[in-house]
Amino acid sequence: MKRLYNDLRGVINSHRRLKFKSIHTYGSTRNIQEQTIIHPLLLKRADVLKTELKQIGDKMSSSAGFTISDSKKFARITQVVELYDRFVKQSADFSGLKEMLSEPDLDESLKEEAENELKLTHKRLMETSNMLKAKLLPPVPYADRPCLIELRPGAGGHEANIFTNDLLEMYVRFCQINHWPFEIVSKNEHPSGKGIVDATLMINEQGSFDRMRHEAGVHRVQRVPETENKGRVHTSAAAVIVLPKIEADKSDPEYRKFKSDELRIDVMRARGSGGQHVNTTESAVRITHLPTGISVHIQDERSQLRNKEKAMQILRARLADLEMRNRMAREREQRNEQVSSVDRSDKIRTYNFPQSRVTDHRCNFTLYDLEGCLSGERLGELMDNVARKETNDRIAGILSTIETDFSLNCI
Repeated sequence: MKRLYNDLRGVINSHRRLKFKSIHTYGSTRNIQEQTIIHPLLLKRADVLKTELKQIGDKMSSSAGFTISDSKKFARITQVVELYDRFVKQSADFSGLKEMLSEPDLDESLKEEAENELKLTHKRLMETSNMLKAKLLPPVPYADRPCLIELRPGAGGHEANIFTNDLLEMYVRFCQINHWPFEIVSKNEHPSGKGIVDATLMINEQGSFDRMRHEAGVHRVQRVPETENKGRVHTSAAAVIVLPKIEADKSDPEYRKFKSDELRIDVMRARGSGGQHVNTTESAVRITHLPTGISVHIQDERSQLRNKEKAMQILRARLADLEMRNRMAREREQRNEQVSSVDRSDKIRTYNFPQSRVTDHRCNFTLYDLEGCLSGERLGELMDNVARKETNDRIAGILSTIETDFSLNCI
C-alpha cells in the first residue's frame, strides 16, 4: 500500500479532479464505460513496474546478489507488464477500428467485418482491463499459496449437514475441472449417514488461495428437505473458511517454529459410530495453541503420527489466517475478511432450489443455473464477479486515501 502510494503521489496533482477516465470505450452505456475503465494513476503504476522489471532483469543478467525473492518478484511483475502491453495493443486496435468505421466512404462488406471485429476487440479489452486492474493493486497476503477449506454446518438442523456435504462436493468437482491436486484431509460424517459434521479440503495448487478466498463466509440454502411432507421450503446454512496453506518446511518464509510452552498435544481414541470407524489405539490427536486458544482435532488416519502432521498443518494455516486478518483489520477496520458467525443473516450467497438460482449478495450477481454451480462447472462465474467487485472497491479505497491525503497536505 505504501509503495503504491509513493508511486502514484507524483501524478496526483494533474489528475486530482479526474475521478475515472476510460482510455477507450465502446458504446454509450455507463455499464460498458465502467468496465473498460483504468484510472490514470493505476496506469502510472504500470509504467513504474515496467522500469522496475528492467532493473531486476539487469540484476539477473549480472548475477550480482540475485535472490529467490528477486526471482519471485520478477515473475510477478512480468505478468503485470505483459497484461499492460496487451492492454495498450488492444486499446490501439480498438481505436483503429473505430476510426475506420467513422470513414463515410467505407465499403459495406468491410464495414460489417470491422463491426464484428470491433465487438470482439472490445470484449477482449474488457477482460484484459479487469485482469490488469487486479494485478496493479498491492498483492493480497498469501495470494500465491495453496489453501485449506474448512466447512461446517450452521443453523437449519440435519438439512444443514446435508448442504455442507453438497458444498464439499462442489469444491471437489471444481478442483477436478481445473485439474488441481486436492485431498480431503478430514471428513466427519453425520451419524445418519447423510451429510457431514465438518470437513477440511486441502487444495495443493499454487495460487488457489487467491482464487478460493472469496468462498469464505456463510452460504445459505433454500429448498424442500427430503423429510418434509408438506412441501415447505426450509432455510439452512453452512460456514466456509478458506485458509492459506503453510508448509511444515523451514525453507518456507512463513514457517513458524513453536515454543515448547505454546502447544498442548492430547492423544485419544478415535470417536465414531462403531465398527471400522473406531480403532482401539490412541490415534486421534488434538493440538491446542495456548496463546490463541485455537484447537485442531484430527482422527481420520489410523496412524497417530499422520494425524499429528495433519493437525499441525491445519493449525499453521489457522494461525496464518489469524495474523492476516489482524493485519487487514488494522488497515481496514470496517470489516473482517472471514466468517464471524454461522447465522443465516450473515450470508454471502444463497442457493435457491425452487428457482434454480444462486445469488451472491456481495456483488448482487445472480446465476440462474444452480445445477451448473453445484457441479463446479459455473462456480467460477460467481467467483469472477465477486473478485471484480473487490478489485473496484480496493481501487476506490486507495484513490480516495491518496486524494484525501493530498487535499489535507494542501491546506
